[in-house]
Amino acid sequence: MTRHHVLHPLKKFLLRSTGYSYPNMGRLFLRLFVGIMLMQFGLRQLSGFAETADSFPAVLGMNSEWSLIVMITIEIVCSLCIMAGFLTRVSCVPPFVAMLIAEITLIAGNVDMTMMVQPWYQQNYLPIMFMGIFFFLFIVGPGKISVDYLISLRIIHAEDRNEDDELEII
Repeated sequence: MTRHHVLHPLKKFLLRSTGYSYPNMGRLFLRLFVGIMLMQFGLRQLSGFAETADSFPAVLGMNSEWSLIVMITIEIVCSLCIMAGFLTRVSCVPPFVAMLIAEITLIAGNVDMTMMVQPWYQQNYLPIMFMGIFFFLFIVGPGKISVDYLISLRIIHAEDRNEDDELEII
């Protein structure tokens, strides 16, 4: 077998795997994935609220209980919005800020992590990972498979404008 015959299938595979892209499906998957991951933290904290309320870190001038209530609200409400693709960019900001505060709290060492509901309490990578995903979604937006896109189409068509002129969707 000649070198050309060996490289041809590899070239074909590389061109196809590089050239074909599904950005809207990728955004949907990432929104669903990060939404489910964040929501499970909120639901765990909600189910263990009584045990955690007094030991949760007090941040931004709130007591422990109110900090936990705000965190649960962010985790559940923003997760639902992100998964649906509703106000996606806006919905990425509160969890991004919450994860930034969580990371700062972890770095400062002000928290006895054994009291947290979070199962990965010895690793500080989790808030940073979430921040990266929320920042990415903030930059790229929700994509075409989202409530945001459907609302945008409704507005564009109601004002008799052209979708291609108004939306930069790849």
